[in-house]
Amino acid sequence: MNRLHLHMLSDSTGETLENIAKAALAQFDGVEIIKHFWPMVRSEVHLNRILAEVAENPGLVIFTLVNRDIRTRLERECRHLGLPVVPALDAVTDALSNMLGQEAKARPGRQHILDAAYFARVEAIQFTIAHDDGVGWENWEEADIVLAGVSRTSKTPTSIYLANRGYKTANIPIVPESPPPDALFHLKNPLVVGLITGASRLVQVRRNRLLSLNQAPETDYVDEEKVKEETLYARRMFADNGWPVIDVTRRSIEESAAAIINFHNERHLETRVDSADKSS
Repeated sequence: MNRLHLHMLSDSTGETLENIAKAALAQFDGVEIIKHFWPMVRSEVHLNRILAEVAENPGLVIFTLVNRDIRTRLERECRHLGLPVVPALDAVTDALSNMLGQEAKARPGRQHILDAAYFARVEAIQFTIAHDDGVGWENWEEADIVLAGVSRTSKTPTSIYLANRGYKTANIPIVPESPPPDALFHLKNPLVVGLITGASRLVQVRRNRLLSLNQAPETDYVDEEKVKEETLYARRMFADNGWPVIDVTRRSIEESAAAIINFHNERHLETRVDSADKSS
């Protein structure tokens, strides 16, 4: 197995740099990565300690540093050691600079403005976990998105994925014998999206679920005629309320979430256009 020392230097918390490294490393198998993480690098004294560690454990060096003196010295010392050094955000920053016709502001820790987005994401995850499977419907109005669908249409994993993108998401199972609360049909703020799938596929998924739980495999839950009635009931509900619908049969969670986010963005764009028209 290959072994690589990976040194990550940031003049802020380093969260962005860690995510970049994680995404890149996911492309490689059979590699042992020894990470050396150095956040808040803002002085020559701090850099001296790091360079000693880099020399002792040579490997790849990546950084997000905007202080010109510190990054110049880091690059010079890495070249002296014969080590590759990569400014992780430079290519994107340069492209933006060219497109916008502006020089980037060299402010250490400027990415702290992402902190608000981070805390919003944490809040979205907490909200979503607390509003799974129809729980907490009394304050669904606080949600960004509400997913509705019959059992095993990937409502929960899709909700969690959306929460990780910062969207407060609730979900509700559609069961003919137990209609959803009336509040679902009178929501003003959240986007309600219906998730559907083919009856045959749904029976297969449900049967596998029952087997994994060591439960009786032959019930109305997996009876194809009953499942067809159930899915038809859900489709009629979605159509009657004019909710956008996504067929998840051949979609991954990521693909379903991307389609939902597109619906959400289009809705908010229409709202802004309507508001502008009314004010003009």
